[in-house]
Amino acid sequence: MSQYRGKVVYLDFWASWCGPCLESFPFMNRLHSQLQDKGLVVLAVNLDENLEDGAQFLAQHRVDFAVAVDSGQACAKQLQLKAMPSSYLIDRNGRIRARHLGFRVGEAEQFGKQVEQLLDEPTAP
Repeated sequence: MSQYRGKVVYLDFWASWCGPCLESFPFMNRLHSQLQDKGLVVLAVNLDENLEDGAQFLAQHRVDFAVAVDSGQACAKQLQLKAMPSSYLIDRNGRIRARHLGFRVGEAEQFGKQVEQLLDEPTAP
């Protein structure tokens, strides 16, 4: 995550078998498209045990943002994930400022506003 210092990071953990994860991808594409020039990085971390499942999912669905793999689930265990998907907003100073469990289209607008608020904050010296 140190490579993203000075950026706001929308960190999302997903899996190919997760229905709400599929619903979240258009939202993340939109966030990336609208806010990357303001300093937002959208990073989706796949947790599929079988890497081919994640690859097939990505081949079938448009993804405009960065994707990583946590096949050993070390990050997921460190953050003690409790739902799929789980999303974290990390400010420009590397602090987790918000967490969102699951994905519901009706809540996406509010979460998007939280992203914009973080983008408006300056980086601490």
